Amino acid sequence: MRIARILAAATLFASLTAAAVIVTTTANSQAMAPFGGDEDIAYSKAVWAAMTDAKLVGAKAIGSRPYEGTEPHGFILETLYDEVTVNGHTGLIIVKRNYGPKGATVDEVANDPGKHLGAVTVMFKREAGYDADNKDWFWAKYLPDGSLDKNPKGMQLAGRVAKGADAGCIACHTGADGGDYMFLKNEM
Repeated sequence: MRIARILAAATLFASLTAAAVIVTTTANSQAMAPFGGDEDIAYSKAVWAAMTDAKLVGAKAIGSRPYEGTEPHGFILETLYDEVTVNGHTGLIIVKRNYGPKGATVDEVANDPGKHLGAVTVMFKREAGYDADNKDWFWAKYLPDGSLDKNPKGMQLAGRVAKGADAGCIACHTGADGGDYMFLKNEM
């Protein structure tokens, strides 16, 4: 009986230790991630407010002519750029409104953009030194209401999104002509 209790206690201890390691590892990997932390989330809120003030998003947003797009952004897109000030820093902002669903037409989106808006993806040029490896861009993916979208692991998509990964914002945009991470100039 005493051996059974010792084995049960040892099994329980091992299970609790394993669970603690998993929770700690998950928390540490999220804390070490280059995006989605508290600072990124707070900054993304300031970016959304600046975009709203500049009429790049929200109920009074400036419209432009939608065009056919590609994944991962959407089947129909609108791209706008401007300079905005966020927390005292003025920088270039590129706003891509991502529309769908697949099969939607440019005319349908132009006639009722709110019905088709799936997400708003943003690049904002932050102050020098923010992320020198990636030209100091801040990345965010918002849902139409201004809240942040999340990746499959539940991390909010703001900051140095997917830095160091083989796919994602930074990995894709490193392929832009001129090494400036902007595909926009190719459309201008």
